[in-house]
Amino acid sequence: MNNISLSSYKRLVIKIGSSLLIDANSKSLRIDWLKSIAKDIAELQKSGTQIVIVSSGAVSLGREILGLSAKVLPLEKLQASASVGQIALLQAWRNQFDSHKINIGQILITPDITEQRRRYLNARTTVLTLLKLGAVPIINENDSVATNEIRYGDNDRLSARVAVMIEADCLIILSDVDGLYTNPPSSEIKGEHLAVVKSITPKIENMAGEAASHLARGGMKTKVEAAKIATLSGTDMIIAKGSDLHPLTAISNGAKHTIFNAVSCPKASRKRWILGTLDVIGKIYIDEGAANALAKGKSLLPIGVKKIEGEFLRGDIISIFNHQNKEIARGISGMDFNDAENAKGKQSQDIIGLYGIENRYELVHADNMALLNINGTNDE
Repeated sequence: MNNISLSSYKRLVIKIGSSLLIDANSKSLRIDWLKSIAKDIAELQKSGTQIVIVSSGAVSLGREILGLSAKVLPLEKLQASASVGQIALLQAWRNQFDSHKINIGQILITPDITEQRRRYLNARTTVLTLLKLGAVPIINENDSVATNEIRYGDNDRLSARVAVMIEADCLIILSDVDGLYTNPPSSEIKGEHLAVVKSITPKIENMAGEAASHLARGGMKTKVEAAKIATLSGTDMIIAKGSDLHPLTAISNGAKHTIFNAVSCPKASRKRWILGTLDVIGKIYIDEGAANALAKGKSLLPIGVKKIEGEFLRGDIISIFNHQNKEIARGISGMDFNDAENAKGKQSQDIIGLYGIENRYELVHADNMALLNINGTNDE
């Protein structure tokens, strides 16, 4: 048994599949189950844990509402089903969270949002703002406009990208299985349950099976792929059986599950990603006072900026040089080039509200910055 207290995590992403939300016989929402997990989430929130939900179910609900009985639908009917089903799904979530006085917010994601930096930053800011306000964001792929060519195709990988985007401590995938087995549950030979996966090897990947339900687009294969995305970015991932009432409480009480251990902390992984995976678009030259502030872990404020080069946009990677023209950091710009040029040398109180976003006064926030040592490598 692998005991773990979910309240020990500061930020959780919980992925919920269609087969958990919708009764296979009646095709209607499992209201008692929704009520139970809403209570679990409310208890976790009271303990200080922030919760984001990635919820499937919109297409399945919309099909029933529209009376579309065929198992295979053309794209336009799938999109119509998603459009109708999203309303029903969000109303169901709202009904359950209202009793706990918890607000929810809907965010519909398409691949261009999590794969393009500027849209990624905007989505990230929205989610984090909702969390700061005590709300629970409900996220799903925007199936009403997504095409077969431009989509994630399953919410396992979507939930992993969301977890990475908001630097979650843990991603929980609630499923119809209680974790990873050495053989898939559908296999004639019963496999051994794996309580902990420390690293995802080819052997681990070969243990993945297919989807166990016609309502699901993914299977164990996509869950292992999601685990690779999450753990390599510093986020733990748990696969647990979610069909019974109070599935989150069950995990904390010792219910069987598989945990995939993160390989590093989210912030360190994010900063290595900043250093090594994106093109540098602009250069910022700062004074000695600003350089000393960065060395202490502070954000880069415009008042310390002396010169700006490169027509970068918000979300682009920029290099930061000290008063000796030595590169000391790289980071994600919080402003476009023109805004940064206008803000250069100004006090923070003179910048707040200048561009329509009240709290955007850092040129590079400390969380989006990686410092360099004298050899040009990450000093973490």
